[in-house]
Amino acid sequence: MFPALETELKQETLPDPYEDFMYRHLRYYGYFKAQRGSLPNSATPQHLWKNNPQCLLSGSVGERHDLTPDPLQKEKLLWPTCLSSTVRRQIEAVSRGSLLLSSPLLKSRQLLHNDFGEVNPRLREPRDLFAFLPSSGPLQAPRWPIECEVIKENIHHIEWIPPQPEYFYQPTGNEKVPEIVGEEEGTVVYQLDSVPTEGSYFTSSRVGGKRGIIKDLAVTLQGPEDNALLFESRFESGNLQKAVRVDTYEYELTLRTDLYTNKYTQWFYFRVQNTRKDATYRFTIVNLLKPKSLYTLGMKPLMYSQLDADTHNIGWRREGSEIKYCKSSTGDGQQPFYCLTWTIQFPHDQDTCFFAHFYPYTYTDLQCYLLSVANNPVQAQFCKLRTLCRSLAGNIVYLLTITNPSRTPQEAAAKKAVVLSARVHPGESNGSWIMKGFLDFILSDSPDAQLLRNIFVFKVVPMLNPDGVIVGNSRCSLAGRDLNRHYKTILKDSFPCIWYTRNMIKRLLEEREVLLYCDFHGHSRKNNIFLYGCNNNDRKYWLHERVFPLMLSKNAPDKFSFHSCNFKVQRCKEGTGRVVMWRMGILNSYTMESTFGGSTLGNKRDTHFTTEDLKSLGHQVCDTLLDFCDPDRAKFMQCLEELKELLQQEIHKKFNELGQDMELEGNWSDISLSDIESSTSGSDSSLSDGLPAHLLNIARELNKKKRLYKKKKKKPLQTRKQRNEQYQKNSLMREFKLTDVAERAGFASTLQKPHAFSRNSKNTSSSMVRNEKPRLNESQLNARDKDTSLDPSNVTALILSQSKERTQREKPGFTASCSAKRSTNRSQEPARDMKPSWSRNRYPVAKRGRATLTVYPSLHVYTYP
Repeated sequence: MFPALETELKQETLPDPYEDFMYRHLRYYGYFKAQRGSLPNSATPQHLWKNNPQCLLSGSVGERHDLTPDPLQKEKLLWPTCLSSTVRRQIEAVSRGSLLLSSPLLKSRQLLHNDFGEVNPRLREPRDLFAFLPSSGPLQAPRWPIECEVIKENIHHIEWIPPQPEYFYQPTGNEKVPEIVGEEEGTVVYQLDSVPTEGSYFTSSRVGGKRGIIKDLAVTLQGPEDNALLFESRFESGNLQKAVRVDTYEYELTLRTDLYTNKYTQWFYFRVQNTRKDATYRFTIVNLLKPKSLYTLGMKPLMYSQLDADTHNIGWRREGSEIKYCKSSTGDGQQPFYCLTWTIQFPHDQDTCFFAHFYPYTYTDLQCYLLSVANNPVQAQFCKLRTLCRSLAGNIVYLLTITNPSRTPQEAAAKKAVVLSARVHPGESNGSWIMKGFLDFILSDSPDAQLLRNIFVFKVVPMLNPDGVIVGNSRCSLAGRDLNRHYKTILKDSFPCIWYTRNMIKRLLEEREVLLYCDFHGHSRKNNIFLYGCNNNDRKYWLHERVFPLMLSKNAPDKFSFHSCNFKVQRCKEGTGRVVMWRMGILNSYTMESTFGGSTLGNKRDTHFTTEDLKSLGHQVCDTLLDFCDPDRAKFMQCLEELKELLQQEIHKKFNELGQDMELEGNWSDISLSDIESSTSGSDSSLSDGLPAHLLNIARELNKKKRLYKKKKKKPLQTRKQRNEQYQKNSLMREFKLTDVAERAGFASTLQKPHAFSRNSKNTSSSMVRNEKPRLNESQLNARDKDTSLDPSNVTALILSQSKERTQREKPGFTASCSAKRSTNRSQEPARDMKPSWSRNRYPVAKRGRATLTVYPSLHVYTYP
């Protein structure tokens, strides 16, 4: 199955490529001065070293006889025989440590040590290109865009499980429809100064965000009796742009859109201070964009009281009355706004409280969790923490590889892989809580967890979009785009988190089979938890992609709804993670949608989900994996039969809706599953917005330059007709100039000696005059010489008149009005009897004998008495 691995096993005696590289590297920098054979080859089977530690001296492994004796072995020959075994072991440990530090041959920390301080004869794995969580010391602080102001306070919330179920809000019918007043009639008590919106783009980041002094944006209290609330959201995952006080205890709130966009307002998370216990406050969010919301189905906002957390260990809880979600009376002219309003009574005076759309889970929360895993010596044995990449702002995207060490290479190669990810949409924090429950279970010492680690290699990306989580976005990264529509991207620098995740899975597919891929999301319009999958067109695996969701619904009947699952692949979802991974060859590729609200199933009917509910679903994902891969295929086949029955019922229902009767005994399985399934348009979907914001700005600049270049560029080539017309106009202009110059220069001589044309007979002269312009007297000629030849407008008018005259002359039937030679016999004949002939010239030519006269339409002949 893996020929490269088999070849490597056959050549165990050959030097390991990595050790050969490290040997040359250490010698080059002066850290290793011994011969190549003084380090054991890591390709040597480890059990030989453990079973026969003297192989270092005897060289009995393979054909390696050039190993130098261990200095510690030499020193042990000199130890007194009266020393006890305990003292010997202590001296050996101290000596071995001092030898490793002071040995002139080896000054490297690449060797591994076991729990007893002994050297493990193999080198460490290469370090990652980027640093990850240190085993001690402070965490890496989040990096913010330089436009964002960040307060210095550390916001931390405790985890708490409500002792009683938190039921949905039941509307009374008396809920007030808010009338939006705005800051024209209200008082602005909080407003962010600079918010990057559409048209701007991410440039750089730094720890702490914007430089300079952080101003206090809240209003200044006039005294202890001032009951104005103090708002704040400039902390990690916070989102509030403006607060307007429209009454004593009533506030209108405006959420900040995702950075570098003008849309996506759903997630909110902010703080209020200076509360009053006995007052009823009303909050109204005025710029929500979704026409449907779980708030219409009874969902309540979350509130956190700092005093309750400090004194009673009470955390986040569902609160609020008179909850209403409706269309707002305001809008930006392009899309309507929707508003959410609720009332609340705070539990304490002078308290600090927080409101949120869902339980927050920040980037710092993830780092603290991963630090605890890295510092756990047991978990560190089977969980490797690596850096997948850096985000646009420079925050680390972590990758966890979880599996038990294999005893043989063949056993390691036989393991299948499972890939899990979360928080590609930063405002869907419920995905992080499910991920946390999964990690808690798979890293535990449970027998089921150990079995899963024995048969699978888990690749986990717990937070795909750390930048969006940090700044409090709902859906986008700092590129201003929805990452879950760009899994097919080739823009590694614009979408690094997605590009490296897809590349990691692509390399993983080359090594082993990937059994399952699942991306954890949140849903704002449906209750319960469900999956979106991809219909399989291969008849061999028909309906197999539906088995895992059905098993999960049996393991979590009060939370997971199989009937809400959908397996239709739509064109607008081609860039999502599940569709791209499915097209890469992963049959069981899913998006897990977890509601922001609660359950409508079983014992949890009409209650909100808590963090414990979501974490328990992570446990049940692990249980379902065991059922799905059980060597006893009874459960699998039972689910397939049940799926066929469900599908038959769905097909009958579909035909009944269409008013058709059809026998489905023999051909029901040939019906396309996509034809009987509805689309997933009810999901929180968005179309791809095209290029990232910074590339769109570059495109705009290029378009500006292109327009300027087009203005400077010569006119495009003309058609033949246009070229002929332009040529005629140019010719007429040249002829007019020549005529004008001739008239100026020859005016005096013309008065002294009549022109040859003036000697023609009266009939000929009169015939010619009829086709020419009226005669001009001397004063008119002088005026023409002075004015017409110099005035461009007059020149243009004259050219147009001459062009018209020329057109009339070139019409069929045109007759020359002058003869080439004076003749008394023919002087009385009409000029129209002459038959003109056409030469290669552009103008008509009148011929008689050898004399030839070209008739120029711009030539005017004047005779004077």
